[in-house]
Amino acid sequence: MDQAGADASRVGPAPSAPPSGASPGALRREILIRLRRDGPSSPDQLAAAIGASRTGVLQQLRALEATHFVSRQTIRHGVGRPRHLYDITEDAQELFPTNYDGLAAGLLAAIDAVGGEALIEQIFEARRRQAGERVRSLIDDRVEPRGCLFDRVSALAAIQNEQGYLATAVLDPDGTIRLREHNCAILDVARTQPTACQAEIDLFRDVLGVEVVRESHIVAGDRCCSYHVSDGSGGSS
Repeated sequence: MDQAGADASRVGPAPSAPPSGASPGALRREILIRLRRDGPSSPDQLAAAIGASRTGVLQQLRALEATHFVSRQTIRHGVGRPRHLYDITEDAQELFPTNYDGLAAGLLAAIDAVGGEALIEQIFEARRRQAGERVRSLIDDRVEPRGCLFDRVSALAAIQNEQGYLATAVLDPDGTIRLREHNCAILDVARTQPTACQAEIDLFRDVLGVEVVRESHIVAGDRCCSYHVSDGSGGSS
């Protein structure tokens, strides 16, 4: 999948006016929205609905087909040229808005209403144990058994980065190790449920097997969540 094409095609709210003279990215988004709303359509139908040229629409349809966001079906009716209908694919769903954070926050609010804070803590603890097994296994796969603590923190940062946290491991000249997350992938949940942030610290302590202390916190208004990682010896091994 072409990431540049995906970013250019990412779908937001529908524009209020036809994209006459719009950029390729804007035209691509409008095509995706029309296909989502109207279903399989021909280039002529799309061009008429959007208010763009058939040539421009066809060019963007081909680009979307190349990135597997749109599929093409050929319809034949007797003699004459066949008709081509385009429709969005399952891969295109990732381009449309989602509200997973809102769903998670709503579920936690419902859990709180049913079982209170104690039940929420039990749920986060169960999730921490599940995540701990997975993360520990991933770290063991990436770091040699005799790897130093900084190697393990670096592996943990890479795993968190894969989850959208923009994480990095930092080794200061004096040997101090820090794990920094420049984005909170569960910010809406973290703002309403402090248990989520505590579960993250507990997870880090669990998989690293050392002391982890949070020094800065995105939820508190800091630019990143920074964690001081120490094995108690003052070194990185």
